[in-house]
Amino acid sequence: MGAAPSTPRLGAAGPASPGAAEQMFAALVGGKAYRISSEFWGQLLELPLTQQWPRDSVLQACHAFGEGHSRSALPSAVALIAPVFFSASHFCCCLVIFFAPSPRADSRGDVNHVVSVRAVVGCANRSGFKTLGGCASNRYAQNNCHTKHLTKILIHLVWCLQECTSDSKVSYAVYRKAINAAYISSIFLKFIIENAKADNWQELCLDINKDEKGMENFPPEQSVEYFLMKGVLNYLGSVDVRPESCYLHHELLNLMLVLMSTQLCSGPSPEPKDMHPFIDAAMLQDSSIVSCVVQKLLLNFVKQPQIPLNGSHPVFSEDGGPGVLQRVSSAAANFLLLPYYTFNYLVSSSVEGSTSQLAENSLLVLLILIHYRKYITMSESGPSINVYTSDLNTNIKDAPNFHDNPYYKALNNAKDIQYDHADVEGNAQNGLIVRLSFASLFDALGTCLKDESSVLLLYSLVHGNCDFQEYVLVRTDLDTLLMPILEMLYNASRKTSNQIYMLLIILLILSQDSTFNASVHKLVVPNVPWYHERLMHQTSLGSLMVVILIRTIKYNLSKLRDVYLHTSCLAILANMAPHVHRLSAYASQRLVSLFDMLSRKYTKLAELKNDKALKVVSDQIEADIISDDMSTELHIYTDFLRIVLEIINAILTYALPRNPEVVYAVLHRQEVFQPFKNHPRFNELLENIYTVLDFFNSRMDMQQLDGEWSVDKVLEVINKNCRSWHGEGMKMFTQLRFTYEQEGHPEEFFIPYAWRLVLSRGFSFNPGAINLLSVEIHVDDAPPGEQNV
Repeated sequence: MGAAPSTPRLGAAGPASPGAAEQMFAALVGGKAYRISSEFWGQLLELPLTQQWPRDSVLQACHAFGEGHSRSALPSAVALIAPVFFSASHFCCCLVIFFAPSPRADSRGDVNHVVSVRAVVGCANRSGFKTLGGCASNRYAQNNCHTKHLTKILIHLVWCLQECTSDSKVSYAVYRKAINAAYISSIFLKFIIENAKADNWQELCLDINKDEKGMENFPPEQSVEYFLMKGVLNYLGSVDVRPESCYLHHELLNLMLVLMSTQLCSGPSPEPKDMHPFIDAAMLQDSSIVSCVVQKLLLNFVKQPQIPLNGSHPVFSEDGGPGVLQRVSSAAANFLLLPYYTFNYLVSSSVEGSTSQLAENSLLVLLILIHYRKYITMSESGPSINVYTSDLNTNIKDAPNFHDNPYYKALNNAKDIQYDHADVEGNAQNGLIVRLSFASLFDALGTCLKDESSVLLLYSLVHGNCDFQEYVLVRTDLDTLLMPILEMLYNASRKTSNQIYMLLIILLILSQDSTFNASVHKLVVPNVPWYHERLMHQTSLGSLMVVILIRTIKYNLSKLRDVYLHTSCLAILANMAPHVHRLSAYASQRLVSLFDMLSRKYTKLAELKNDKALKVVSDQIEADIISDDMSTELHIYTDFLRIVLEIINAILTYALPRNPEVVYAVLHRQEVFQPFKNHPRFNELLENIYTVLDFFNSRMDMQQLDGEWSVDKVLEVINKNCRSWHGEGMKMFTQLRFTYEQEGHPEEFFIPYAWRLVLSRGFSFNPGAINLLSVEIHVDDAPPGEQNV
């Protein structure tokens, strides 16, 4: 990368001069190794965040590097790019060109250079590390293995964080050094992770000579990754988000996502050979750190702290004068002045003013941590720090289970700070338990449920934390959570299948409780403005649930055709059925029409199967396959029809006097049940339905009526006779109850799902390096040689 002076000289211009930045970054990526005790690191990290550079320098650097300079000419490219490289705004975006030339640059020539410049100047909302490669990046990787500069800057980051947590009053200069260290580390780590050739991450070169001068206070028993994760997590878990610390929190959360992104390079199923040095080190932290981290991440989600975008901030300007956060007139000016991640925050916040990227990233980090799983191998007696060193031998027989995840356990054991059951019972509680206000968490979830990450958090809580699930079930304002859920299901066509699954599973878990099922029918919703098919005024929350679930079933039949989704909807309805109270006329009609729709589908399949059986097919193997497929589908619809009959039967058996509208709907459409009266799978359930039909039909026949029957007159007779209904002749069946259980390998779903959420929030990653999940590569609006995930 060219020669660098033995000690970069700042000269009289001081650390704020462009020349100083050029020297600093040329030395950082060069081949000369600086001791960890060298004054070089202090000078590098003290470079001001307000550094700004002319756009011409960016373009000149892009062309100089893109036109194929030899390695001997690289120092000039470094000199040109270095000042822009550090500039708080250009730092990330210019790295696209410096470390990420298109691998097809030779074939595209000058056209690609121009497009690459456009990627830097015009596409500010894209991350800067889509495709990383080329001789400059390879040379840097080689230099880093010799200089250990990445490891050294990570260690300096931890030392800065220790200073931030140990002093009651921290100077803004220390915050700036920590922000710089976190940001620079993120850039290089992301580049190496995306381009690593081996899955043991040796390219990170995280080892260091612990006998080197300046390393006297480094814990000799700890690896660098353990030391790093302890420092970062300790800061995140112990320091509140305040105006002076919010930018450091922001960069550390971004750094955490980068550190844990090694998972993206592994397959969808965890294997014994998988190595993830940083997240594995996070799993080994003391329980005190773990519980504090989980608590602080949850509190960030609850409080939704905002990053102050307008006005000045001392962390960027020592004297408090105008810094990079000064008010500017255009997005382009913001791009030139703001750090890349802050720019992303500005763009996303303009869409929805209440969005807090600190809260979003806190939640994403928490979801990645709680859903991580690490295989236990047969040779391991238990986790230790040494398990996560780079020379771990993974060629051993794998075991069928995983290490305990302390973050998952901490979330599941979280307690309500306002009402702790164990304290009431007189049992001493371990002080390491996560405590926070469940009321605030409940309200925050209700506000943020339109975000898919919040849905996954709610699932994790109601499934894993018994105390929080109980808290939700006793709330009298269940509409706070249920109305956003039902609205999202109403708009299922605009949601991902995973999001629909999560929403239905949450409802299924809640519907397992009889108190919940009774409560939703007593809670009246004044209006439902997002339901467009008809006006719904003063309807019960339970009736709305029935309508939306049936609508979801119909959407699934026409579009998704997913058996699991279908079964989940019917399971929720079945759990609710015995507790139905005053089901609305519209919901009752939709329930009977659901049976009609499924019965017509069943009849059509049965006729097709019979037709196929009568025809002679020349290819007997093909005929057998078609027959098996139709038999399977016919069996599925038979089960669906039976469940719907069970639902109707449960309402008529256990709640008929309270549901005259259900009786009216069954009477009005009684012909739909006739074809199945003698069906061996349905006849016993239909006997009860026909007992009800016979009773009310006879009462109708006994009425002396002047004129024709009207809806009101029919309902009057039904209401009158509901009071005299005693259920004579009804057969009592065991109530159909469904419970939710995770499948045998939930990590195969949740780990990719959590990372897909991270990618969807703007975290970009080279799609060619992703093995964890399938990604769609959008090339329509991306420059040639650059891919968007």
